[in-house]
Amino acid sequence: MHVRPLLAFASLALCGVSQAAPQATGLPAGGGLDARKVVESRYGAMSVAGTTQRIEGALATVMIDNSAGGPAGESVPVTFGQVFAPGVLARDKKLQGATANGATLPLQVDVKALHPDGSVRNAVVSSVVPRPEKGKPFALGIVEKPSSLLGSIGDALGGAASALPDLAAIGTGASVSLTLDGKRYTATLDRRTALRPATWLAGPVANEWHVEAPLRTAAGETHPHLNVRFALRSYSGMPRARVDVTVENNWTYEPAPRNFTYDAEITLNGAPVYTRAALTHYHHARWRKLFWAGGDPGVEVRANMQDLIASRAVPNYDPSVLVAESTLAALDARWQGPRTEPMGTGEAHPAMPTTGGRADIGLLPAWTAMYILSSDTRARKVMLGTADLAGSYSAHYRDKRTGRPVSLLDYPYMTLTGTPGDTYNPATGKQELFPACAAPDACRSPNIDDVSHQPSLAYVPYLLTGDYYYLEELQFWAMYNVFNSNPGYRQNRKGLMSPEQVRGQAWALRTLAHAAWITPDSHPLKQHFLQILDSNLDWYNATYPHNPQANRLHIIVNGYALGYNEGTGMAPWMDDFFTSAMGHIAELGFAKAEPILAWKANFPVERMGGTGVCWIDAGIYTMKVRDSAAAPFYDTIAQAYAASHKPEFLTLPCAGPEMAAALGLAVGEMTGYARSEVGYPSAMQPALAYAVGATGERGRSAWERFMARPVKPDYGTMGPQFAIVPR
Repeated sequence: MHVRPLLAFASLALCGVSQAAPQATGLPAGGGLDARKVVESRYGAMSVAGTTQRIEGALATVMIDNSAGGPAGESVPVTFGQVFAPGVLARDKKLQGATANGATLPLQVDVKALHPDGSVRNAVVSSVVPRPEKGKPFALGIVEKPSSLLGSIGDALGGAASALPDLAAIGTGASVSLTLDGKRYTATLDRRTALRPATWLAGPVANEWHVEAPLRTAAGETHPHLNVRFALRSYSGMPRARVDVTVENNWTYEPAPRNFTYDAEITLNGAPVYTRAALTHYHHARWRKLFWAGGDPGVEVRANMQDLIASRAVPNYDPSVLVAESTLAALDARWQGPRTEPMGTGEAHPAMPTTGGRADIGLLPAWTAMYILSSDTRARKVMLGTADLAGSYSAHYRDKRTGRPVSLLDYPYMTLTGTPGDTYNPATGKQELFPACAAPDACRSPNIDDVSHQPSLAYVPYLLTGDYYYLEELQFWAMYNVFNSNPGYRQNRKGLMSPEQVRGQAWALRTLAHAAWITPDSHPLKQHFLQILDSNLDWYNATYPHNPQANRLHIIVNGYALGYNEGTGMAPWMDDFFTSAMGHIAELGFAKAEPILAWKANFPVERMGGTGVCWIDAGIYTMKVRDSAAAPFYDTIAQAYAASHKPEFLTLPCAGPEMAAALGLAVGEMTGYARSEVGYPSAMQPALAYAVGATGERGRSAWERFMARPVKPDYGTMGPQFAIVPR
């Protein structure tokens, strides 16, 4: 079986942030300010980053942009994902597209998920639009119309499937050939040989079919590990069709998993469209390529980011943060070479357990936050490209029986870190042990997955595109997180994240909540994710807010939380990650997260304004919380603060020149790399932002003090992943 090494306690640090980062200027206070006025007062009249022209009366508006310079006026197809806040779009609303000049366009709305009140949460929208002039995007509004709402809640994978169309009739034929070990294996997009056909989009504008295609030799020999999945999207009356190709090496229980090196070729209508020699495909990983038969439409759909933030699907990023042109240019310049090809990882760190402040750590990665705040094409390219490459990590386990990501509810004793005895399922009398690799080095990969340093790679890409590949990436990672730990520690099918590092609990719960929130209602895994999330929230509620014996510091103390100073210290910044994650989960509408947030929010608030503390050191790296590993926790933040500092430091006036001199900082500068976008104060910002709504006046006071500090990072030039403000 695959046993992951335990991380040394040295890897618990978020260290390595340079104190030499330039001092920022002018980060606005946020939270209740008029973002447009803030921007205009500082930069003059201009658009707030991420805004979109609105169509009057529209339920949502997107921008259609000519991204490739094709001829204006040509009819081209578009498909995009759209999320709606509760109550915005009733399930029986009748919709059409509308432009600013009064033109109307047909819309197909494939509804995927509903809010508890029955209104639409998420849908995939398709239309045929005129390509705009280069540099002159136009707004497309989703408005009511007097005809039936197209699409249905049952059209997700797992619902009724329709056969593939006659591929010759739409001019589409695709195949994948892999040559390895002296044999050539081929998989073809063919309705006669397709396995498990399923329908993703269905209607008068667009249809999309998904199939599994085995790789076989001319003699009929099927490769036991490698497999191809095709997604074919066609548009009625259009000469274009999209072919989505994914090559996988990820069967969960296939014996002797290993890496494979092969020569790859993809053909479309008999012509090669992609070739790659000597590609090493890592175990339990996959790679993806997209092609257009009949030519790429060359248009980009940009969501209204203010609507996206208002839906609460993503955190409340400060809209007055302007992402610098130099930052976007640098992001674009890095997007080249092997890191952007199959088995590369794009902007994500190849070795996730690597310590230090990083652009991929946060509720969402820096590049995703950049796109949310800028709607810039370069940030979009990097965001979607890195999401494609999320498949390069060995965290993808597909159940050959169902064809879906393997589920903890189906195999409650599977694990990446247990012993064979740990995997025995008494209900079935079988071990759920993953097969051992074919040889000691057969599964070696430079791409190392991890729970405690795991970015959110595919969630927002799915929200914005509706591409099923991204949905499955989210599902793969959510399930990986819950079966990664020992079955006994996680209480088997409950999938408790409590044994992990505190930051691991934060990021795993975030990803699990994303999967539970956005997975289509008809998808067989929807209830699995909801049940596992529910089990986790029940555990935290019973352990902390509903427990009279819970510690009075309002800190997480389970898992590896107390891994500092011989079991007496914890990491406030890591605890802030957990508070932030719980705030985000509560905003998504999971009510059981609200008591946990209300309880947890006290800790960052007390560090900013509690009795006996100085807010300058609220971003302290470690805090002593008890006298010994066997002693009870301190009752007050003042006790913890006093125990964490030398007596002579405690006598200094808070935030005064003497304290600044003792710390080697500017007057009013917080400790913990306050000038850096990944310093400990930055990590604290989302926790404080969510604390405002959870703790009322105390939270507002703490937030105001935090934002009034004179030294802040410039999120626009460094990275805005922590630029979150109260709603």
